[in-house]
Amino acid sequence: MVFKYSVTLSSFRKIESIEQTLARLKEQGYDAVEMFGEPEQTNLRDLRETFVSYDLPVCGITGMWGREGQNRKLLSMDPHIVEQSEDYVRKCIEMCQYLGGNEINVCLFADDGQLFDANHRAPSEDQKKSTIERAIPILSSLVRFASDHNVDLLIEPLNRYSTPYCTAAKDAIYIAQRVNHDNIGILLDTFHMNIEESSFEQAIMDSKDFLQHTHFADNNRAMPGYAHIDFRSIVKTLNRIGFSKFVSFEPNLAHAGYEPVTLDGLKFIKTLENSTF
Repeated sequence: MVFKYSVTLSSFRKIESIEQTLARLKEQGYDAVEMFGEPEQTNLRDLRETFVSYDLPVCGITGMWGREGQNRKLLSMDPHIVEQSEDYVRKCIEMCQYLGGNEINVCLFADDGQLFDANHRAPSEDQKKSTIERAIPILSSLVRFASDHNVDLLIEPLNRYSTPYCTAAKDAIYIAQRVNHDNIGILLDTFHMNIEESSFEQAIMDSKDFLQHTHFADNNRAMPGYAHIDFRSIVKTLNRIGFSKFVSFEPNLAHAGYEPVTLDGLKFIKTLENSTF
């Protein structure tokens, strides 16, 4: 199998214009990009023309959750916030279709008061499931809307310091099974997995029936190869399950001199892919 490679444009958002980023990424050999999900802050027609002019397709939309979207909380107890959050997802789905992509990630946030105890202990499995159950009808409605727009809805687990209710592959699998629709899938992110999973390999194997997309970043949110995550084992396991979809890099970048880093990280994973067949 052969991976496809993309990168999240949200990583470059505070550094330079989209045009500058696309020119650099195209030269480095990326296959596509993920556009950040801010549909109301974007001239979609101009944006689509920009992607066409640089010949870099959009594979999907990165939902701006958490700090990027304070009131985007599908698990909120406030019906108005939930309604706003659903509307946001629908607009991102429409944006995704318009730009030619076919997937958007959904992260499950709750009200601030529901989040953590003093030691950041995870809630019990019963607490998780009872909270998640509130979102199943909402997600079922959203996934039908996504299906009508030829877009897949991907559940992305985040680590407990972001939100404690969907933190691991098993949580996302439970949600996907409960929603039970062809257009529901899972996105696994190595940065979050490094905190929450006992085994990268087992999490990937368990998710194989739903895994549609991956985010790659090292344990310090750098490009792969710049810290201690064992990407060889991760890539080997992805090859083992026949994964041939997008590996999308999601690094934290601080300045415009990022080119050596984004190029080295891409080459590093391509080398691992070719050596672990």
